[in-house]
Amino acid sequence: MEKKTFTEKFDDFMMKDSTFILLVMGAAAAIFAGTYMFIKFGTGAFNEISIVAMLTDGMGSGDYAAAAGFAAGFLIARILEGPLVGLMDIGGSLMTGVGIGIPAVFLSMGWKFPFSNFFAALVVGAGIGITIGIIIMVIRKVVPEGMAVGGTSIMMGAGNAVGRYLAPLIVIAAAQYNVYAGIGAVIGAAIFYKWGKETTGGAILGAMILGAIFLK
Repeated sequence: MEKKTFTEKFDDFMMKDSTFILLVMGAAAAIFAGTYMFIKFGTGAFNEISIVAMLTDGMGSGDYAAAAGFAAGFLIARILEGPLVGLMDIGGSLMTGVGIGIPAVFLSMGWKFPFSNFFAALVVGAGIGITIGIIIMVIRKVVPEGMAVGGTSIMMGAGNAVGRYLAPLIVIAAAQYNVYAGIGAVIGAAIFYKWGKETTGGAILGAMILGAIFLK
């Protein structure tokens, strides 16, 4: 029997259903804890400003309908979509759904425990992540292999196509924020272009790395 290399063993581990559930659990725990940090200290939410603003409005008015309806709807759609197209939209399912939608639902119901402390937020987030991971795996096992799902592949393709043209906007936004972030965005985009990868990702990573190093 041929002995597997470390890379092959790592690939096998990453392709397991249980590993996927663990990854979702970790991401959900971190995102939910980030929302706790935002509620407690006003910073830390993993989402766009406009979506976080829905939660902020709810915290001020006590009406969480907008945040819960919008973000929780995203979560449900992405959970159903993920197993069918083979891709999980982390932004819609976890960052928006777990980070904004579920907290809004909890707060609207008066559940304070998930936001009582950082550890509680991590545990609740991990529980949410495990649940989401299991649901996705169950759907993936139940749906017949090769089943075509109308609209989902088109939606994914449209999002990816539009994303390719965001790199220049990201470079401009990074340069407006900080000269080092702007330089990092340019370098990151150039490196990813050389590798034949999406320049948008390179611009974002470059801006984050240099921006963090020279953060004032």
